[in-house]
Amino acid sequence: LRKYPYLADCCIIPIRQILFICIPSGTGLGLLLAASIYTVLLRIGVSKLTAISVISACTVFDIGPGSANTMRAAELAEMNNLRYFLEFQLPVVVPMTIIMTVAYYFSSRYFDRKDKRKNADPDAVPEGGKTDASAVAENTKPDVPGIYAIFPLLPLILLILFSNYINIFGAIELDITTAIIVSLLAAMSFEAIRNRSMRKMFKSINAFWEGMGKTFASVITLIVCAEIFSRGLISLGFIDALVNGATSLGLSGSLIGIVITVVIFLAAALMGSGNASFFSFGPLIPGVASKVGMKTVDMLLPMQLSSSLGRSVSPIAGVLIAISDIGGVSPFDVARRNVIPISITFICTLLYNFIFLV
Repeated sequence: LRKYPYLADCCIIPIRQILFICIPSGTGLGLLLAASIYTVLLRIGVSKLTAISVISACTVFDIGPGSANTMRAAELAEMNNLRYFLEFQLPVVVPMTIIMTVAYYFSSRYFDRKDKRKNADPDAVPEGGKTDASAVAENTKPDVPGIYAIFPLLPLILLILFSNYINIFGAIELDITTAIIVSLLAAMSFEAIRNRSMRKMFKSINAFWEGMGKTFASVITLIVCAEIFSRGLISLGFIDALVNGATSLGLSGSLIGIVITVVIFLAAALMGSGNASFFSFGPLIPGVASKVGMKTVDMLLPMQLSSSLGRSVSPIAGVLIAISDIGGVSPFDVARRNVIPISITFICTLLYNFIFLV
């Protein structure tokens, strides 16, 4: 693939987007990709900015049953996470990921050629070249059995097996919390057997509790603040004012949905957090949808996706800051690289959802 570096570069977007289903953390997945695929992209001939930009694109669509935004959207739409993911997220995300991949291909190639003409981007590693990061990667191998690769997938597998879609276990249906706890117990069992020591197993599992504590602290804080914000807007008559204003202007339910979706996109870009923007405006949607005669999920879906799209063009987003630091580039430059392909994807998402699906 050295002859087609930008093709190889963009092909990782749909492949790595699948990983997001099992690793529902933009920063966590971004760091994983920066430690694994980043040096490969440099060695096939793309620039640092292009490699980091595409890695950030792999975390654009916040999907999967384990995602905090997915859980919140499914709760507001009054359905379980798996149904929301399979029946509503996937039909939109699959074609939009293809569009985004094509947009990144042409955008990355254009910007790299432009930078090379200005002699402003000498960072591409020549064929056969090696970076310090690649040398470290070659000398570092995980000291775990290959079967451990199944554990990030296990919650999703359990959710599908114990669902109405497969129904091989009768009426038993798991929720995401139960699936994660069962997967954790399985991982603990394997770790105890591998180390032959309960002490080492419990020591290694500390990472799970620490990570969960940090995530809960940030997510719960966002939920509480967002609930106060949304309740305040509802009490002030925001929904009635919005619907009445839109009606007087002759706006349909779809146009109202587009306006709110754009607001969430811009809010995510300003705040650098997809969760914060969606949690703030999401609770308002059931009331708006009922007043304009639309299904709640039809309004929620593009708004939930737009929150993670907006995060990808924010230079203060955690994922952009983290992976930009590893690549030695400016998060502002990465955000500028993302603006064109992300904007194209955002517009296509709006059109696809409100014109073809609603």
